Amino acid sequence: MPETLLDPTTLGDLLRVASADDYHRWEDQIRRTGGCADPIHLIGWVLHKDKTTGQLLHHYSTENEPGGRLRLACGNRRASRCPSCAWTYAGDTYHLIRAGLAGDDDKDIPATVRDHPRVFATFTAPSFGPVHNRPDRGVCRCGTHHAADDPALGTALDPETYDYAGAVLFNNHAGELWVRFANRLRREIAARAGLTQRELKEVCRLSYGKVAEFQKRGAVHFHAVIRLDGPDGPDSPPASWATTDLLTDAIRAAAVHTYSSVSVPAAGDQAARTFQWGPQLDIRPVKAFGDGSDITEQAVASYVAKYATKAAENTGTLDRRIGELSELDRHGVPDHARRLITACRDLDELYPDRRLWAWAHMLGFRGHFSSKSRRYSTTLGALRQARADYRAAQEHAALGLDDVEPDTVLILADWQYAGHGHTPGESALAATIARDLQLNRETAREALRDQLAQEGELT
Repeated sequence: MPETLLDPTTLGDLLRVASADDYHRWEDQIRRTGGCADPIHLIGWVLHKDKTTGQLLHHYSTENEPGGRLRLACGNRRASRCPSCAWTYAGDTYHLIRAGLAGDDDKDIPATVRDHPRVFATFTAPSFGPVHNRPDRGVCRCGTHHAADDPALGTALDPETYDYAGAVLFNNHAGELWVRFANRLRREIAARAGLTQRELKEVCRLSYGKVAEFQKRGAVHFHAVIRLDGPDGPDSPPASWATTDLLTDAIRAAAVHTYSSVSVPAAGDQAARTFQWGPQLDIRPVKAFGDGSDITEQAVASYVAKYATKAAENTGTLDRRIGELSELDRHGVPDHARRLITACRDLDELYPDRRLWAWAHMLGFRGHFSSKSRRYSTTLGALRQARADYRAAQEHAALGLDDVEPDTVLILADWQYAGHGHTPGESALAATIARDLQLNRETAREALRDQLAQEGELT
């Protein structure tokens, strides 16, 4: 792929940064952020002192840093905003989901969780009108064989009759629809076990991890790993009656039950609506890694992690809040996404409590893109803390503080926010650093795969 040519302003700024005396320190900061596209800038200092003697063990100040600032990763999960931080978020999500499927001693999830009934289910939105698609057999209703990258895919065959209002209202209520489904699922499981809901809590716990994904038509749907545990979560085995078939049957019943629906009252020119999941409900058992199945623990975890870093960008909408509709012209937002966004604006006056205009860039969806039940697995916070503790241990070793008891060290600090982002030249250099880091990771991963494959052949 040919390199993108830089405009003169960016090129001049790049040369300024690269030729600065403190460039190597700036580069070190950016590498520590993983090549973050929009780093947070801090100014301040930190002191480490011996509590008993008052001896100064270490002193750090941003005064000697490039620009007098310390740069930290932004932590944004969206790949469209910061690919490097999104890669870290996806990795955390992968480990969270896979630990709930295969177990992980470091995360206090026993390997016996593999023996629990677990399925990978996809819940789709209902139809709001026919759209251009690529059916398995035949051609699209418009009579065309669409290419996989055809921008027409997912757009309305007849925009004048397509229910744009219904689409964004469904997105807006999708989180509540999931909550009602999960509650109904517990009842369906209890009924099949011949138990009351109170009795079910004493012998079985429902655990799940899910992620939202936008279809090209702009409707959100959920992918979920759903698992049955004993009363204490993954540490306890489920009852003998808890099987994958029972779980699958209960999910199908709960998804179509009237209790699992969400009602939206009439307002203005909008009639009352009742939303349920669409008829395309896909439920597959999750198999152990290496048994030849497509729905393996690793594949499911990778799939969920992939969509945890995305939003509605694949529909052509913006990845930030919209101030006014004129922004859509400046950014070339396609007609289908534009109509959905306009529907959010128009409905915002009819349903002010739903904050549809505030979430117009998400086509009305206001829920969490990835979430889990309490006992499904570890937490993203715990994974971040483990990473922070590891880096802190590295820093202590580099400072020669390994032999100092942590309880005897007094830490004083003063930090202030000083902005964020890069100059044009810094941005180009940071993108290059991010690509280098990604290439190094991919090379290391391939080497590990080759090593494992070779060891398998030898054994």
